[in-house]
Amino acid sequence: MEHTPERIRVSLGTAAALGLKRIRVDADSTTAYLMSYTEQPCAGNCAFCAQARNSIGDHSQLSRVLWPDYQTDEVLSALNVHSGSVRRICIQVINYPGFITDVTTLIQAIRSSSSLPVSVDTCPIKRRDFLAFKKAGAEKVGVPIDAATPTLFDSIKGRSAGGPYRWEAHLAALKTAKKIFGPENVMTNLIVGLGETEREAVEFIQTQMDNGIKTALFAFTPLRGTSMEKCAPPSLSSYRRIQLARYLITAGATRYESMKFSPNGKLTSFGTNAPLLNIVGDGEAFRTSGCPDCNRPYYNERPRGPMYNYPRPLKPAEAVEEIKKMEVEKS
Repeated sequence: MEHTPERIRVSLGTAAALGLKRIRVDADSTTAYLMSYTEQPCAGNCAFCAQARNSIGDHSQLSRVLWPDYQTDEVLSALNVHSGSVRRICIQVINYPGFITDVTTLIQAIRSSSSLPVSVDTCPIKRRDFLAFKKAGAEKVGVPIDAATPTLFDSIKGRSAGGPYRWEAHLAALKTAKKIFGPENVMTNLIVGLGETEREAVEFIQTQMDNGIKTALFAFTPLRGTSMEKCAPPSLSSYRRIQLARYLITAGATRYESMKFSPNGKLTSFGTNAPLLNIVGDGEAFRTSGCPDCNRPYYNERPRGPMYNYPRPLKPAEAVEEIKKMEVEKS
């Protein structure tokens, strides 16, 4: 086995869950979120990301979460001793020369010392690299597209943003990953609030679902030092509508083609005759989406709210209030 990287970044909430940092948390992490460590800039230049090559923000940040770095051996030991609520490990990959080897050896080190399942969130990689991740012990993999349309993708992550990524390459990577990891084990991400319409967001979710790829939903978070630092996050009502559409599409309860939209792309009907309270009264639609046991506490929001993705079960009254915020018809 190649040499395991000496250091690794750990989300602040995960550091608390593993006993690496003593801080008060309002919601325990049910996944341990780790990030590959590098002192080099990321090769990507995504306009929303603090890790971007041209970002002048805090490079220990991803979304609104801080990721302090630790000795890898210390983190691996903590996973065995202080796992607590943690039921999965998710590795966030930074794109830099040599990251494939670093991530592969990190997966191997984790699997040799822990029985927890491992997910990897990565930029597009070659078939042999997906195979290496799987052989090392990764169970699930994600390739985040983030933007809902090719045009938005290009302006935020691709050529127009000064980045190395291409829409077609991301789609090809997801197809390759699905062949290697199998159905139910490959995901992509969609960040709501990058400039898409609700129609475009829902169509993206449906298209990916038809391709056998589930979508995890994020809310755009403006970060200081990034190209999009002055852009606004999405409205909560808009996010809720897209969030519920994703939930229903993923469950097979409706389709994009059955939904209705206003001329400006606002979702006005989910295409189901059932009362919304009967469908989502438990509030599951408004919880964090992703791999099993992924809850990403306060990744997109402050603890005082507003809550885009709930990291815990909702109370019945909370679910009712969130449904009211959507401002749509039932069918």
